[in-house]
Amino acid sequence: MRLKIRHQPDFWAGALFVCVGLAFALGAQHYPMGRAARMGPAYFPTLLGVCLVLMGVLLAWQACRPDATSAKVTSPDWRVAAVVLGAVCLFALTLPWLGVLPAVFLLAFVGSMAAHDFSWKVAAGVGLGMMLFVWLVFIKGLGLVFPAGLLG
Repeated sequence: MRLKIRHQPDFWAGALFVCVGLAFALGAQHYPMGRAARMGPAYFPTLLGVCLVLMGVLLAWQACRPDATSAKVTSPDWRVAAVVLGAVCLFALTLPWLGVLPAVFLLAFVGSMAAHDFSWKVAAGVGLGMMLFVWLVFIKGLGLVFPAGLLG
């Protein structure tokens, strides 16, 4: 029985998951594993890598099923990739000066510009929501201390 790839985007996404998962799982083997009760530094990357491999295999298998919808891989949208990468770089550059909350807002706002139906109101709402999430979970919930930045 020969497998026929019917949905190429899912198949190649699954293959990418398998490769990244294998890289994490194999790269972590240079560290002690530990056990579930006392995890070593290799435990989480290995577990994450195995989960990614399993998800990738499942996704690639689904793309080869006879009832899968047919789709071909198209060329990437380089504008979207550049906007998302630019948003991450902007976050990294502004974090030391502005602090975590304004940098998160900028990350979400600029990253929203990658959408083909961009709305500045929605982007501002997403940015404010992300700021609230970071403040609630990381600062209040976990008690992490982030530098305020040079401006705050």
